[in-house]
Amino acid sequence: MENQLVFKRYEIKYLVSDEQRARIEHAMEPHMVADEHGESTICNVYYDTPSHLLVRRSAEKPLYKEKIRMRSYGRYRAGGELFVELKKKFDDVVYKRRTLADEGQARRLLAGISQPADQIGREIAYAVERYGKLVPSCYIAYDRCAYYARDDCGFRVTFDRNIRFRTERLSLSEDADGEQLLEEGFSLMEVKCAGAIPLWLVHELSAMRLYKTSFSKYGIAWERSGAVMELEPTPVPVRVAVPALAPIVRPVPARLQRRTASVHMA
Repeated sequence: MENQLVFKRYEIKYLVSDEQRARIEHAMEPHMVADEHGESTICNVYYDTPSHLLVRRSAEKPLYKEKIRMRSYGRYRAGGELFVELKKKFDDVVYKRRTLADEGQARRLLAGISQPADQIGREIAYAVERYGKLVPSCYIAYDRCAYYARDDCGFRVTFDRNIRFRTERLSLSEDADGEQLLEEGFSLMEVKCAGAIPLWLVHELSAMRLYKTSFSKYGIAWERSGAVMELEPTPVPVRVAVPALAPIVRPVPARLQRRTASVHMA
């Protein structure tokens, strides 16, 4: 489980089959160790404006984008851990800030009605205020296995399978069910590092001809359920059709008509 509250790193994603995942996990054995918690279920509720401004901006792949969410490890129960996260991405670098809260505190913070005392809480509150109004938008859960480098705890590789989403029952206290985002037999692998990827992993990925992909869980879930989730479509600029101009026809002067007639008669 990630207990860190501040992150700055690259997050490189690959879509892998079960066979590819097994081969990579075998190659990792001399270099990495599995997280002590084993496979764990990560649950998220993404917050957005009523018109889904954040996810629509993200789909445009801008230089800068951000997401705001609540996260728990497993189904949230009173007294358990819950995080409110502000995740930013600028020029391929991911910056994540998060603060620990209970569900009531988290909802008040994301509703803009609390005054956090800590620095990260104030940053999240400022982002909420800037967007005006945020509401629960999408629930996403997945089963994750995480690995850490033996000589660098900042280098991580995670595998997410059974990625599912829903647009109802948007609470971390509910069961972690939903519609699948991936085909059966596939996982989303994420390489998380502050700098370069180790050469042993570069060689393995090259040998398998695996290439990085763009995969936003929230973005794909929004696309899958766009008819349900797009409450306020983005206004489309009005284009005024300008009719083609007809040629200007001027009457031929009488003297030219007579001249033309005399030429033809000749």
